[in-house]
Amino acid sequence: MDLTGREPVRVMVADDHPVVRDGVAAQLATSQALRVVGYAGSAAETLAVARELRPDVILLDLRLGGNLAPEIIPDLLRLLPEVKVVLFTAYPEHAGVRAAIAAGAHGILIKDAARSDLVHAVLTVARTGSLPTLVDRGDGEPNQVIAPREYELLRRVALGQSNPEIAEAMDISRNTVKSYLRSVLHKLGARNRVEAIARAREFGLL
Repeated sequence: MDLTGREPVRVMVADDHPVVRDGVAAQLATSQALRVVGYAGSAAETLAVARELRPDVILLDLRLGGNLAPEIIPDLLRLLPEVKVVLFTAYPEHAGVRAAIAAGAHGILIKDAARSDLVHAVLTVARTGSLPTLVDRGDGEPNQVIAPREYELLRRVALGQSNPEIAEAMDISRNTVKSYLRSVLHKLGARNRVEAIARAREFGLL
């Protein structure tokens, strides 16, 4: 993989629902920086296809048939130590999510992510090696997943940028900035920007 942008990031989609695989492929195809190189619908197929195609990033469903992602990830990383595995799930509160992170997953992405979030997430994990998205507030609430664009906003808040500056930098409206910020505050259990930054550092997000 050439991270200067000359060669696209090679992505493999491992999900046992063909509709999901097709939808993800269609979204990723909108970016010239990404190329879907293969698909898999079971644990065994995931390992076989990964061995053959050697992708840069694997989007891995939490459950593939009778197997959970935490069972598959160690084998993938032994097979391809450099591959980046992103857990792709509709159930961020599932106990298997934290187990997948412990097993070596490089990040989490929820399946209702917008197209821009999906593309941004894959490029981020390919270039930086991680997608810091999981928040466990320890208050009995389910695990919270910070979307990639929310994380970008959080990073800019930590840099001291104002809402207008963030809106311009992220090419979004000021109302969208406010919406993202409200969501981030809720997920972090914070009342304001200062608390959000402190909680984010506490969780290892910044």
